Amino acid sequence: MISPGAARIIGYLPKDVVRFFSGKLIKKYLKTYADIEVKGMENLKDVKKPILFVCNHLSNSDGLVINNILRDQDITFVAGAKLSDNPLTSLGVYITKTITIKPNTPDKEAISGIVKTLKEGKNILIFPEGTRSRTGSMIKAKKGIILIQRLSKASVIPLGIYGSEKLLPINENDMGQEKFHHAKVTLSIGEEVQIPAKDREEDKREYEERAMKFLMKKIAELLPEQYRGEYK
Repeated sequence: MISPGAARIIGYLPKDVVRFFSGKLIKKYLKTYADIEVKGMENLKDVKKPILFVCNHLSNSDGLVINNILRDQDITFVAGAKLSDNPLTSLGVYITKTITIKPNTPDKEAISGIVKTLKEGKNILIFPEGTRSRTGSMIKAKKGIILIQRLSKASVIPLGIYGSEKLLPINENDMGQEKFHHAKVTLSIGEEVQIPAKDREEDKREYEERAMKFLMKKIAELLPEQYRGEYK
């Protein structure tokens, strides 16, 4: 396993070199440690692009696993700023296209960038919970994704991932010290979701809450019951 110090040194190399070494390293880790099962790949057939993928979030390995499985979809990931600040997790950022967002803030610049990317016909993946679940099951989603979908008119595909919390467990004290472990990881790809329309008499806030809950339950349906948490 690469040390944070070695990751920091790699980070000083030219970006193309870092991207090359990071890609090789991550691919090796996934091949060595992850027994990956994919369900529902057929649900991506004939889906109109751009696609807004939405997924539950258990581990810093989630994006790496999804990027490896859905590399043909050329996904841009929405990632928290902390990942870029950490020398080890930043290696994962180097091998994926990312838009950085400030957690727990109305990051209008990032939201505009996400909508712009989708309108350009590129696919985006968002973890609506906004952070990795510390309970091992789904937590309440953050606001914003319903607005993004409405502005971009993107097709919505739910993803459910589980087992990744064992592949790269959370280290609350130091994210840079997280290490890969052998684990089976399952990615379930759901059918395209149609976001419900707003009722004429419905308050905007009530509508967004209802639409968000509807969407998150679609993700939950792809997971074993013990992972559904807030959206059982």
